[in-house]
Amino acid sequence: MANRNMTKEEIAQRVARFDQLQPMSTARDMADVPPAAMDVIFARTLMPVILEKTRNPFGETAAIFGAAGTTMNVSVCPPGQGPCLHAHNSTYETFMVLDGAFEFAVGEEGQETVRLNKWDVFSCPPGVYRGFRNVAATDSVLLTVITGEVDARDDVGVPPKITEQIRADYGEEVLSRFQKIVTFNEREPG
Repeated sequence: MANRNMTKEEIAQRVARFDQLQPMSTARDMADVPPAAMDVIFARTLMPVILEKTRNPFGETAAIFGAAGTTMNVSVCPPGQGPCLHAHNSTYETFMVLDGAFEFAVGEEGQETVRLNKWDVFSCPPGVYRGFRNVAATDSVLLTVITGEVDARDDVGVPPKITEQIRADYGEEVLSRFQKIVTFNEREPG
């Protein structure tokens, strides 16, 4: 590819201003789902910075579209909050704490943990369950970068224990709403 210049308009389409980021449109689209149920699946405030124009769990709102298979979000979680165990089957998910502290649980039962403080990074490979929660006394902020094939944005699944939790705490109707954006794995019979 030959080098080229960018116009002011092209540059403006590739700049994300933090004070202009919008919450993910999925939160708006699912406004009738109890906030406590949303807190199980997503960070309380999740603001997409970069999205591909493909199906993904974060919706259609972002400051920048298209970056060779990169999705970037800024998440703000109050103390104790953060998304449940989940796996990206085809993509890497890399996290950097921008402020505060998060504890990451890793494995189908979350049996391994690692604490990340400001500026610490954890990169999780495809197919590994991970979840995180804010362990600081105030809001914590996390930068998340998901990388992989452009069409691999819709690859998120949760372990059976989360399926059972959502079903027990919020019912089949809420579970079916989430099943439109995330794969809920069931326990194998027997």
